[in-house]
Amino acid sequence: MIKENQKLLNQIQVVLDGIVIILAYALSWYIRFRSGIFELDEWYLSLQEYMKWLWGIVPGFLMLYYIFKLYVPKRVLGRRLEAWRILQANIIGVMALIVVLYVIKQPNISRTMLFVFGVVDVFGEVLERNLVRMILRKIRKNGYNLKHIILVGYSNAAEEYIDRIKANPEWGYQIRGILDDSIEIGSEYKGINVIGCTDDLQIILPENKLDEIVITLGLDEYNKLRKIVNMCEKSGVHTKFIPDYNNIIPTKPYTEDIQGLPVINIRHVPLNNWINRFMKRSMDIFGALVAIILFSPIMLVVSIIIKVTDPGPLIFKQERIGLKNKPFYMYKFRSMVVQKEKDEKKGWTVKNDPRVTPIGKFIRKTSIDELPQLFNILKGDMSLVGPRPERPLFVEKFKEEIPRYMIKHQVRPGLTGWAQVNGYRGDTSIRKRIEHDLYYIENWTLGFDIKIILLTFLKGFINKNAY
Repeated sequence: MIKENQKLLNQIQVVLDGIVIILAYALSWYIRFRSGIFELDEWYLSLQEYMKWLWGIVPGFLMLYYIFKLYVPKRVLGRRLEAWRILQANIIGVMALIVVLYVIKQPNISRTMLFVFGVVDVFGEVLERNLVRMILRKIRKNGYNLKHIILVGYSNAAEEYIDRIKANPEWGYQIRGILDDSIEIGSEYKGINVIGCTDDLQIILPENKLDEIVITLGLDEYNKLRKIVNMCEKSGVHTKFIPDYNNIIPTKPYTEDIQGLPVINIRHVPLNNWINRFMKRSMDIFGALVAIILFSPIMLVVSIIIKVTDPGPLIFKQERIGLKNKPFYMYKFRSMVVQKEKDEKKGWTVKNDPRVTPIGKFIRKTSIDELPQLFNILKGDMSLVGPRPERPLFVEKFKEEIPRYMIKHQVRPGLTGWAQVNGYRGDTSIRKRIEHDLYYIENWTLGFDIKIILLTFLKGFINKNAY
């Protein structure tokens, strides 16, 4: 039933996408030629002439949406990821259309109108799909269009899966229970009960009342896995496996096929690729130069105030650990009174710290004190985006206390980062910061960097945890 529902939803989505493309195309013609926004040519083709091109545009764009995986279930596809895929598909679609027009030597179709179409279509598709998403999630919250599943194996993976399902009822998953051989029947986790042992699958599966089986066995139960998978596949029920070692493998496993033998790499770091490194470094240099020019008036005013209000050096430099565990000196505007190095190394700044100067409180709160790090970026010590660097004494401490902490040093530290735009700055959870840093390292793209930079501006530079 769920598969049939999903097929029907996909068909409806394709139809809605096609309608949006047609409406966006027609609206773009009106915007280009009738709105008065653009200067008109002495002559232009009619709407009817333009609409003739839809026979190729609609199927072409729908094919691009399929290629960009826009027809996967919306249960767990995030809004921002969906919008990003729509944007990518439209950029490629419009550029391909312009190339085709050039090849067939068709000068009468307005390129400006096609660019307008790309913008309008992105807006229309995002709006339409979010309306569909809202309707589906409301339906699922009311108990309809649910996926009924059973977990096989009680483990940390099972608990983490239940946590996410409980936190997102709009996904429409209903966990009927857990089967496990070592936990007493009746035991529960957040309202989900252990309802039997793994052998009970032989009774449950023939009833054909389940949409999915999710295997969440612990590492010590590997020998049962083959038997359970065979049992599930014979029943025809869709089966998933959530490994109980997800804290070891990356969020997006990097797999290799060695003559039919699947190999999962423990850590996939996209920036190990020299092309990716070159692109990121190019953006760092360009971005740092632009930022220095834009913020130079602010930096000049702050420099004068620091010099006038408190004796001592303008720039404070502090040793931090960077790429490949190598130390470097990170620059900041000095925000504290001059003190001996041994006193400065005692620990983090605390609330109402007497060492912080009046101007220091302001520039720390607004992150202005970080601006000199733009020169660290030009030097190659840092990047615009990446995990924040830490002092050597804290690196030594955290690497013993926090698993995978040192992985953050596989990339350049950043002026801003995924952890920072999610609120993990200053006096916040180190473990949460590391989780976000690792996610960034494993999922890096140039688009992800741009997204983090935009979020840094949108969410503001005010840091409530900066003292």
